[in-house]
Amino acid sequence: MTETGNYTLHREFLLLAFSRYENLQLVIFISVLWMYLFTLCANLVIIVLVCLVPQLHTPMYFFLCNLSVQDILCVTAILPKLLDLTITRDNRISYTGCIIQMSLLLFCITVEFLLLTTMAYDRYVAICVPMHYSQIMKRNVCVSLAAVSWYSGVSTSVMYYWLVSCLKFCNDHQINNFFCEIKAILDISCSNVNHIKVIIIVLGVFFGLITFFLILISYVNIISSVLKINSSSGKLKVFSSCCSHITVVVIFFGTLFGLYLKPDSELNSQEKNKLLSLLYVVVTPLLNPLVYSLRNKEISNAIKKIIISRILS
Repeated sequence: MTETGNYTLHREFLLLAFSRYENLQLVIFISVLWMYLFTLCANLVIIVLVCLVPQLHTPMYFFLCNLSVQDILCVTAILPKLLDLTITRDNRISYTGCIIQMSLLLFCITVEFLLLTTMAYDRYVAICVPMHYSQIMKRNVCVSLAAVSWYSGVSTSVMYYWLVSCLKFCNDHQINNFFCEIKAILDISCSNVNHIKVIIIVLGVFFGLITFFLILISYVNIISSVLKINSSSGKLKVFSSCCSHITVVVIFFGTLFGLYLKPDSELNSQEKNKLLSLLYVVVTPLLNPLVYSLRNKEISNAIKKIIISRILS
């Protein structure tokens, strides 16, 4: 670290993670390692299947493949460092590494907001206007929607990287979280961060609330269309196809809203923040392949076909 004027320029931060649970470090390490490996393997299976099996070359699975790539990037940005500091007890992270980790997570969050919204629109078109589905969800449209999601993620992360890299940090360089979360970084900065907080609110409204309401509108129309179906089995089939998406939306949006909209003055708010962060950083990427695909008949049939073809060959 170097002294400049009345403040200290830190070249590294300390991630406190779950250090207060000293006796549970091994349990935390094993649990995080299992979740990381399972998330990687499950999402890689989905990517490989969607790429190799022609029957899965549909808009829904195209967006699901994009979501799986995003999930892998998300957990890889956070969990290896958490595993390292848990087993080695070395909780240092470089200044540059911290800002990059924060930017990668914000990139993934932005991409997931938009991909979940796109997937809700895909379900709306498939259920409410099925006769025009192939005309509306054409290949170039799907590619464009996915590209907008990734481009928005890159733009957002680059902007936050630039804003946070301009901040100064005084004597406090301890981040009370298991990763470099933007609110925690702003809390220990001795610079004026009001403009960044305003940007967080504005982008939160745009990428959070607006996308949530777009998803809500899609499902209001879907439910309205489903209620018009006379067959109870038909209703059940449609609801089951949407249930997985609704589950992920509730967990992902709910935890982020709970984290960024609750008052910071709550008792033990930092510990609650860690638990909420675990839900959207670790649990959501873990659940995505489970609720979307591994219990899906089309995915199960694709796995069986590949296994049988390998055995016969």
